[in-house]
Amino acid sequence: MPLPRAEGHISYGGALKPVEGDAIAQYVQQGKRIPRRGEVGLSAEEIQKFESLGYVMSGSRHQRMNAIRIRKENQVYSAVDKRALAMFNYEKKAKREQKVMADLQRLVQCHIGQDAGPSHDHFAGREGADA
Repeated sequence: MPLPRAEGHISYGGALKPVEGDAIAQYVQQGKRIPRRGEVGLSAEEIQKFESLGYVMSGSRHQRMNAIRIRKENQVYSAVDKRALAMFNYEKKAKREQKVMADLQRLVQCHIGQDAGPSHDHFAGREGADA
């Protein structure tokens, strides 16, 4: 089973430009605050420090701009979550497939007489076998 690849261009939805989504995703992956309009020259730590001192950053004042920023951030978070879920499902499926292959190999070895005698239960090592 081939590994899922992270493509060079990932779609974050219709409202984001490809470059914009990638830039926001970098901040999300690093666990940093996404800079807003007027904060571009400052680092995330500096902005956080100013806000903790009580300063209101200019990008936080405009309701409409804030709504757009939150929507864009949520689009990026959704795309990141989808990728994480896809990777989790892939790993789960690969693990299940590996277990099935191991059971099949054990069964084949038993049938050609290399594993055990005639009273051997083929699925004895299998968890949850109710059949």
